[in-house]
Amino acid sequence: MQDIWKKLLEAAKKEYHPEEVTPFINAHHVAAALESEDGTIYTGFCFESCCGVLDLCAERVAALNMFQSSGQTKVKRMLVVRDRPPRGEYSELPCGACREFFMQLNIANKDMEIMFDYDKEIIIKLEELIPKWWGESRYNQ
Repeated sequence: MQDIWKKLLEAAKKEYHPEEVTPFINAHHVAAALESEDGTIYTGFCFESCCGVLDLCAERVAALNMFQSSGQTKVKRMLVVRDRPPRGEYSELPCGACREFFMQLNIANKDMEIMFDYDKEIIIKLEELIPKWWGESRYNQ
């Protein structure tokens, strides 16, 4: 296993500590760590309310932390955890909204590596999760 994946796992695990913020909001039950283009690691955690439009996924929070801190939009690698490292189940992959967000954030994110199964060292690219993305033509104009 590449050392960067171990670093990402440790960073994400620090953000995983499920808590009830209020009777309406839960946080920290999904955590993400990403490596930006310059090699910096950024983290995020989910923030979910009883009203779905107010929810923030861990992946997007990590990306927003990256952009706010550095202005970067390109992600090299990302890992998502719940109560364990990714183990080949789709629950540790970015949801459809996050997949779309990363593509819109930077077309180069299609090559972003995402940890699918930590123990088996299976890595997939965002492009595999969102093939033939509808917005690519706008980048090519």
